[in-house]
This record gives sequence, structure tokens and C-alpha cells, in this order.
Amino acid sequence: MRRIKVGNFEIGGGAPLALIAGPCVIEDEKTTMLIAENLKKMTAKAGIPLIFKASYDKANRTSHLSYRGPGLNPGLEILGKVRRELDIPVLSDVHRFEEIAPASEILDVVQVPAFLCRQTDFIMEIARVAKVVNIKKGQFISPRDAVHMAKKAAAAGNENVLLTERGSSFGYNNLVVDFRSLPILRETGYPVIFDATHSVQLPGAAGKASGGDRTMAPFLSRAAVAAGIDGLFFEVHPDPDRALSDGPNSLAMESLPALLATLKKIDDIVRPELL
Repeated sequence: MRRIKVGNFEIGGGAPLALIAGPCVIEDEKTTMLIAENLKKMTAKAGIPLIFKASYDKANRTSHLSYRGPGLNPGLEILGKVRRELDIPVLSDVHRFEEIAPASEILDVVQVPAFLCRQTDFIMEIARVAKVVNIKKGQFISPRDAVHMAKKAAAAGNENVLLTERGSSFGYNNLVVDFRSLPILRETGYPVIFDATHSVQLPGAAGKASGGDRTMAPFLSRAAVAAGIDGLFFEVHPDPDRALSDGPNSLAMESLPALLATLKKIDDIVRPELL
């Protein structure tokens, strides 16, 4: 199992459980910095290394009328401030080829969105210039097929790859998590992340937006840590019901400390088996 260096810590290969967390989308600088500051305090107390996540542009919103974010340059400026002032590695997703180079200059981890995980040229170009690549396994991809996504990145010269499980399509407007996916993904030799909040998303179920059931995310995250993973992915917000994107499946920030404490206890039991 590879160990991937992100910032001043490592993910995979028996390294401690890591957390990727933040709001779905950058709403404004003040809110973003507030969330990042609180996440840094919470994860430091829990003893869990943090990668801050926020999208500068949600190009895959259900409706063209939905809020997408501040855009590339203003968004990267805010993420750069989080990285610089709080000393936290940062992650965001890219959707267009022309964004890859400027995003890779700021981001510690560049994310391939689930809907683009089969786009060979796109993955290879990100891998060519990014420090670390996080590939979301599409809802339509089997875990055994995910190895080919990582191999595309490796063929471009980058073995610093994370694979993220985020649920599989289960009919229309619904997702289900097959926990067999997690050990199968780990067989690739790349670190595996479990995205608990997108796994409880109900795609397109709210008409012009996606719905979700955030109450199920803690249950899925506990099960995933028990199954043996290298990191978790949470979308969090101070007031999820007022979030401009993915509010129904985002965790309330105030709920995180208790959940992280529980997850750390589970990981402490399981972690020796992953060495």
C-alpha cells in the first residue's frame, strides 16, 4: 500500500486516518475561513490530519440556475489564503482542461469529479501537473474497474493517487454503498477515501437540486472506518439548511467533534490490521 504525502503528513500504508472536509462550495471568504479555522481546531483535538476541501466552481449542478461558486481565480485566491494563513493543505475539483494548470499551482490535491472519472485525457493531464490526484469513483463504476483510473494517472507519471468511494447508483435519485467496495479498492495499492456525505446524497431528488439524508452519514462513516480505509470525506457547514450547495447531505459543523472522537476510537482498533 502506497503512502501519499500531503502537506506535512501521509495517507495510506497504515498511516493514521485522515480527513478531507469543508463546505461543498466556496460561498464567500469569511464563511470559508471560519469553517477552515474550526475544522483545524476540531481535527487537531481529535488527532486526525486535515485536508480542507471546497469547490471554487460546481460545474455539475442539477440546474443552471443553482449557485456554482465564485469561479476559478477568486476561488483559488481564497483557498490559497486558507493554505497560507492556516497551514492546511487544500483540495478542490476541476472540470475543464484550462483550469488544471492554475489550480495545480495552489492546490495540494486536485480532484477528478465522479462524472469525469472515465475521461482518460483529463485524468492524465491532471496527473501530469498536480502534486496529488484524488479520483472520485463514479456512481456508475464498479470498484474493480477503478484500478484503471489510477493506472491512467500512473501512466502520466504520477503515482500520488487517492481513490474515493462515494456510493453507487441505485435506481433513479438514489445511491447505495456496497462496503465490499472498500477492500476491493484497497487491493489496487492506492489509499482509499470514503465520502460519507456524498454517499447519502439523493441526486436530483429535490427537483432543481439534489436532496440527501445527512442523518445517515455518521452510520456509514463508522462502518467504513471499521472496514478499513485510509481517509474520510465530509462536507460540513455551520448551517447546512442554509448552505448554497449540498445542504441536505452536509454535516452540521457542531456535530463533528463527537463523531471524530468515535471514529478515532474505531480506527485505533482497526489500524494495526492495515499495516
